[in-house]
Amino acid sequence: MTTPTALGPALRAWRERIGPAAVGLPTAGNRRVPGLRREELAVLAGISVDYLVQLEQGRAKNPSPQVLAAFAQTLRLNAVDRELLYRLAGAVVPPSGTVPRDVPPGVQRMIDRMSDTPLAVFTASWDLVQSNRLWAELFGSPVDAGTRSSNLIWGHFAAPPAPGASRIERGAAHADAFERMMVSDLRRAADRYPDDRAVTELINGLRESDRRFAELWTRYETLPIGCSNKTVVHPDLGEIVLDCDIMTIERADLHIVLNWAAPSTGAAEKLALLRGRVATAAH
Repeated sequence: MTTPTALGPALRAWRERIGPAAVGLPTAGNRRVPGLRREELAVLAGISVDYLVQLEQGRAKNPSPQVLAAFAQTLRLNAVDRELLYRLAGAVVPPSGTVPRDVPPGVQRMIDRMSDTPLAVFTASWDLVQSNRLWAELFGSPVDAGTRSSNLIWGHFAAPPAPGASRIERGAAHADAFERMMVSDLRRAADRYPDDRAVTELINGLRESDRRFAELWTRYETLPIGCSNKTVVHPDLGEIVLDCDIMTIERADLHIVLNWAAPSTGAAEKLALLRGRVATAAH
């Protein structure tokens, strides 16, 4: 739980971690702090130094939305830190525009090193951003990222099976848990990005197209993202039983979906065959 003075330490920490060059200020001269001086942040945010001191010391409360927006922009806060800023100030977090799609360089390097695992990256609203070659070999029929057909939730609830694509099967309990989890997560995305028209259109389309989605949407459940189990029916290799894990990259608001086969199983052997196909195609 936050306290009335929790905003001050956060502002100081954010101020000290951003260099003057990042905001267009000269870096020459002796600087006693590694980041921005109070005077510099105050000027950039359009407030007095005295008011900033009061905020950092916890003597001033409830900064205006305009001041908070200026802090978020000047301090280059990401989506998670921006939300924290408003909550620490006791303010309502305003809409933050559209769902982000950019993959940070460090995350991209991690993804590139996991080429032996079927992997795909999705936005907060479950639009496909990218997938690796093994994912394409496993599921087949690649789709264009950013289109409605590439949305994982739309593909599950509303899209007909694509010709030549693998089919996904789940037991009743796994299917129920998966669907409830995904609908709950899409609601969280809609709450974070209420101004994103594509998200609103996706939800409206799903509610109109699928009775099961429409029923789950009315439950207002809040479920965490977790692992799941599924059977991929591959057009050449048949059934491949896989476990699925979802990594959430909070700063970028992305989901990374990974599929695993239990060691020393027929599923593991089939994934090895698909890896061989990828390696052959690469050469």
